[in-house]
Amino acid sequence: MSCVRACRLAQFGRASWYRQSTAKDQTALRMRIRDLAHARPRFGYLRIWVLLRREGWAVNRKRVRRWYRLEGLQLRMRVRRRKHIALHRGPAPVPVGPIERWSMDFVHDTLADGRPFRILTVVDNWSRLSPLLEAGFRMSGEIVSQALDRVLHGVSVPQSITVDHGTEFQSRALEDWAYRRGVQLDFIRPGKPVENAFIESFNGRLRDECLNVHQCASLAEAQAIIEAWRIDYNHHRPHSSLGHLTPSEFITQRQEEQDAEKVVCSG
Repeated sequence: MSCVRACRLAQFGRASWYRQSTAKDQTALRMRIRDLAHARPRFGYLRIWVLLRREGWAVNRKRVRRWYRLEGLQLRMRVRRRKHIALHRGPAPVPVGPIERWSMDFVHDTLADGRPFRILTVVDNWSRLSPLLEAGFRMSGEIVSQALDRVLHGVSVPQSITVDHGTEFQSRALEDWAYRRGVQLDFIRPGKPVENAFIESFNGRLRDECLNVHQCASLAEAQAIIEAWRIDYNHHRPHSSLGHLTPSEFITQRQEEQDAEKVVCSG
């Protein structure tokens, strides 16, 4: 395409196209700005302008900012989320009794009108018993700690609770609750849900046997249905990993066995 036709299509004056620029060559300034930005990656254009002035470059701030942006050197301020390291590397310690090691997570679902809600799921790693299923539209660290206080009222607390890196589990409110209760929050490694396998398996059963079967019109109805499923799960649903016993039957059987062993040892 000729220059005449190109200028006509772009509605651009041919005189401007052929006009020679009289601006000074800024290649040296651009290269120096790039060198400073690469040497100090957390410096913005203002600090680079100050460094240039100290080196003797007679350049104003607006020009430095323009070349800084044209070179794609914008400083991106990223706020990193606080990460907790995993306390256990490799296989986690095997619990030997009830209320020793718990696992905790969240499950998401929606009501019939499309409103989303969340369910706090808690399971005992030894007996597979679920002490708590709490549904709500809003789940903060404070709400999680209050729900745990209700279920632990008058009973012993677990030694540790395995959780992921959700914002609720990293909150200061839950950290304060764990400190006051003497509970260790065991954070899995980021991106490794297999390290919290007990709660992941439980969440799958909750979704398959309860959430996918029922459609709730209100949060109160959802809480009632979920609580009924939790009671059925604990007392009536056989568990293959427990020898086809329910979690409550498994606890009772192990307690009877331990009592019999104590009688034999004392005799």
